[in-house]
Amino acid sequence: MRGLLLFKTYSWAIVFACLFLLSCGYKFSGGGNLPSGIRSVCITILENRTAETGVENIITNDLIYEFTRAGNVVLTDKDKADAILAGIVKSVRSDTISHRGTHTSLERRVKVVVNLKLTGQDGRAIWSVKDISENEDYVVMPEKSATERNKRDAISELSKRLAENIYNRLTDAF
Repeated sequence: MRGLLLFKTYSWAIVFACLFLLSCGYKFSGGGNLPSGIRSVCITILENRTAETGVENIITNDLIYEFTRAGNVVLTDKDKADAILAGIVKSVRSDTISHRGTHTSLERRVKVVVNLKLTGQDGRAIWSVKDISENEDYVVMPEKSATERNKRDAISELSKRLAENIYNRLTDAF
């Protein structure tokens, strides 16, 4: 008898909690789909208009990973894909954010800016974004090679966030 009373008491609480959670309207950003009719995308290597060698490969690879992780088909053949995602790495800039004395940096922040466009097979622009950016801080070391390694690690880290942000912005509107 006591077990039945506990069941009745807690069953109302469980039902109430479920209704509350279902009615809150929460959704994840970028959980949408690609524009209608697009089932496959060809992601071309971004054009690099900066002095930072290899940054275009890092960002392109992270974009491909983000699209495939979300279950989209990414093709290498432009002619077989429903849409083509192309763009440029517009700038890579490092600024000092903390100093030791007047001429010695302790930390820098690297910022990458990208422009992208998604076009259909007919060449019509479906989606585009300009000046989308991410930044990451890194430590300046006494050895120049260690500082460069830290900068590359920072670019790699911000590239992952940038790719996720791009994918979310692309799929959020559709």
